[in-house]
Amino acid sequence: MNIKFRLTILSFLQFFIWGAWLITVSNYWFGTKQWDGQQFGDVFGTLGISSIIMPALTGIIADRWINSERLFGILHILCGLAMLYIVQADTPDRFYWVILVAMLCYMPTISLSNSVGYTILKDNGYDVVKVFPPIRVWGTIGFIAAMWFTNLTGNKSSANMFYISAVASFILGIYSFTLPKCPPPKLISEKAGFAEKLGLNAFKLFTNYKMALFFIFSMFLGGALQLTNMYGDVFLSDFAKIPMYEHSFVAKYSTIILSISQISETLFILAIPFFLKRFGIKKVMLISMFAWVLRFGLFAYGNPAEGLWMIILSCIVYGMAFDFFNISGSLFVETTTSPQIRSSAQGLFMMVTNGFGAYFGAKLSGFAIDKYFTLADKSRDWHHIWLSFACYALVVAVLFGLMFRHKHDPNAIPDISSH
Repeated sequence: MNIKFRLTILSFLQFFIWGAWLITVSNYWFGTKQWDGQQFGDVFGTLGISSIIMPALTGIIADRWINSERLFGILHILCGLAMLYIVQADTPDRFYWVILVAMLCYMPTISLSNSVGYTILKDNGYDVVKVFPPIRVWGTIGFIAAMWFTNLTGNKSSANMFYISAVASFILGIYSFTLPKCPPPKLISEKAGFAEKLGLNAFKLFTNYKMALFFIFSMFLGGALQLTNMYGDVFLSDFAKIPMYEHSFVAKYSTIILSISQISETLFILAIPFFLKRFGIKKVMLISMFAWVLRFGLFAYGNPAEGLWMIILSCIVYGMAFDFFNISGSLFVETTTSPQIRSSAQGLFMMVTNGFGAYFGAKLSGFAIDKYFTLADKSRDWHHIWLSFACYALVVAVLFGLMFRHKHDPNAIPDISSH
């Protein structure tokens, strides 16, 4: 079988596992289980905790002791077992601890899937820069396919979403053992200190004012990344509680509507090189931040009838909001740090965005919604929830525009890591 096709299958299943439940778990939590919002924030906080702890640890293991594809497979099988057990969780606390175990296994596989793909492609003589992006796009397609499958099979509020995810985890876990071997490169010196082995030497970037600001604002914006993953589907599904929207396409097929966001994401990826070269990282990041303002603001005023265009436009804008921050930020780190700490710097970028940013964003949003935007009948004031998120993104954008200084050179981005 063609190696590119085999890696395409890996990428598809990698994100199918996530898409089967990530967007729809809010309906299970608030609708089926009737649990409260603050504890739901804790559930999404597990993604942040896992992103802080696990990638560095699994990176060390894969670099020194075990083949990457085997570690990748073991983690997916363990994740599948946790997903099977989560159905038995009958309290928010039990659900939290099981999903934490699942995410401790799943989150490091995102970076491991990249490592496995890079290694196999290089070993087979492929140009990674040209060949890998089309393979990675199938990950987003897998995420969309899982969202559609969960919704169309009538499982966007049922525990079956976790069974779907578990089955895909087992399939990918077993499949990974059939991939070409990716042995440990052992690039880390035996004499390397503990900090170097964990990639902590990248923290010296915080001594540079520009990079420190970049990482701090990345953390703030990382707090916004999971908000629509957490609440988007239950927001659209709640329109079914309003008689005039009860049978609307938006309420019935909310997950399919939200999948427009992922479709948009695949398209905006193609625009990043042009925007970065033409406008530079500061303006591209500002575009992303104001796109988040639009994302939330359009949700605040949208509805399944005359406001349907706002919901659709919000989903389209998401592609720009996500890609222009997440991918452009990663490219900025790649081109402005020295080769000696580049991998560690990428790990730091993931840590502040998907780790600390996602964790605090989930915790604080869960607390705020539960305390200030949940009415006596347990319904949620979605209009003001989305407006508050929009105001948050606007404040971050204004402060970033005022404080971050970066002179764009379209021909070359200087190495600032040693300044």
